[in-house]
Amino acid sequence: MTTLWIFIALFVLVSLVLIWLPHFRQQKMLQAEEAGVRKATNLELFNNRLATLEKELEEELLDQSEFDSLKKELEISLLQDMKQGEDESLVNKVKPKGMLWPSLMSVVIIGLSGYLYSHLGAYENLDKAVPDNPHAGMDASQIMAQRIGMMEAQLKSEPENSQLLFSLGHAYINANRFDDAVKSFDKAMELVGTHAELLGPKATALYYKANQRMTPQVKAIVDQALALDPEDPSTLLLVGMDAFFTANYQDAINAWQTILDSSRSDVDRSAIINAIDSAKMRMNTASGEMPQDATHQQAMTAKTVTVDVSIAPELAEQVNGSDMLFIFARNTEGPKVPLAATKVSAKSLPVTITLDDSTNMGGNAKLSDAKNVEVIAVLSKHGSVKAQPGDIQGRIEAVKVGSTAKLVLDTQVQ
Repeated sequence: MTTLWIFIALFVLVSLVLIWLPHFRQQKMLQAEEAGVRKATNLELFNNRLATLEKELEEELLDQSEFDSLKKELEISLLQDMKQGEDESLVNKVKPKGMLWPSLMSVVIIGLSGYLYSHLGAYENLDKAVPDNPHAGMDASQIMAQRIGMMEAQLKSEPENSQLLFSLGHAYINANRFDDAVKSFDKAMELVGTHAELLGPKATALYYKANQRMTPQVKAIVDQALALDPEDPSTLLLVGMDAFFTANYQDAINAWQTILDSSRSDVDRSAIINAIDSAKMRMNTASGEMPQDATHQQAMTAKTVTVDVSIAPELAEQVNGSDMLFIFARNTEGPKVPLAATKVSAKSLPVTITLDDSTNMGGNAKLSDAKNVEVIAVLSKHGSVKAQPGDIQGRIEAVKVGSTAKLVLDTQVQ
């Protein structure tokens, strides 16, 4: 923008100099020429008159005194004519003639400069910051939709790209498009064969579709994947998460520890370690034991959300022993995929729940990466995390990760 300003300023300056400098030079030359002509004319008239007086003196038509007197008058007259010519020259210099054309050209030049700046300099956008981020102004769901759209477009030109199908399947899971995710993983297996690393994500998609339940179909795929690779991370993450949700903490620890022991480099080891620590904390709480490392406990707490869940007194009589309580947290900014979730029996109400990275589904979204989360609790009478008529739910719009909040089940779904 500075370079454009300099260019326009130089353009205007040079143009105005080229227009006005010749004009003033011409005026000066005309004035000098006019003064010279007037002076020459006056001198010629003076000489002619003086010659006439000298001739008359020789012919004795004038005596010497008359000649001297007339010659003096002639000289005075010459001086007066010269003075008058100088005065007229000064007047013409102050008020030069012919200014219409250079003035018109100056207006055109200035107008052209303004036009160039308004179009090339984007004057109306000076107060708008140029975004460095290509996703500026988009929310997380729009970014995810754009990403999926780009991958789908690429897949049309590369229908046999198995790696692209694998990545697209995970993107579908993050966007809650579980049927599309299953189709992507199935298509990838048609191309490269049946592998545990494809069966695990497929089972995860079906698990979410079934409202986080280990259905017979999901269990069959999990068993098939572990038979092919007993250390497959995506399958073991799913097994550990389901065990954690059902309060089988030792089973969850065993599944996640198997991943760590495999020494795989393609897993988030820190997240798995946090999940194992969280499961151990739950076991200690259930057994009444206290953690030994207070510093480690504080570090863990900074990445968790603790929720005290209770039910409104007017709805307490509607709670049955067979009801299940689902609690999950979602990022206030991003796809509406649970970052952390758990379920307990409604018999335990009121209850204190701690949400953390142990519920990670193997994707990139983690509770520890979020700053604020939305917490939702559903008292389900149908065994489904999705609220249905007759269920009771409560919600907290925003909770800072690392803090504690109180949630009241106070709304009956109609």
